[in-house]
Amino acid sequence: MTERINLNQQLVLDTETDEKQFLTFMMDEEEYGIDILAVQEIRGWEPVTVIPNSPPFVKGAMNLRGTIVPIIDLRQRFGITHIGYGPLTVVIVVSVTLKEQTKLMGIVVDAVSDVYSISEEKAKDVPDFQDSDNAQFVHGLVNVGEKMVVLLNLKKVLDLHDKSCAKSNGG
Repeated sequence: MTERINLNQQLVLDTETDEKQFLTFMMDEEEYGIDILAVQEIRGWEPVTVIPNSPPFVKGAMNLRGTIVPIIDLRQRFGITHIGYGPLTVVIVVSVTLKEQTKLMGIVVDAVSDVYSISEEKAKDVPDFQDSDNAQFVHGLVNVGEKMVVLLNLKKVLDLHDKSCAKSNGG
């Protein structure tokens, strides 16, 4: 019984710190982070089935244990120069709720980096760049040691039907 109380006290202390864990990954030598609770699986890159007439950043779809998962190339989504996929290229399969429906989607990134515990209150707002369509994809910026990590708003990044996101088709 004493152990149970201690575990409950520990849970209370953990929730009071208000820290979340973020999986970070690299793209174009920059580090990005997403809430680790959204991550379902990390897979090495493998060819996908192309979906005709889809935006350029939608690479296609893969069959993940019977579920069809659309695959989004984040480099192209953000307008970062596309590079070939290499041995470190991974697909991070995430669960995201869009329009009250939970979906699995995959995001292609250059490489997985680390997992950090970050207090969201330490995240700084994104500077206002008037012409940047990609600013809507950023939840905030946070310093981790000597580097800055860009925390992404997965709902915005992966909402392919959001008209405000339609112009961000990469290139």
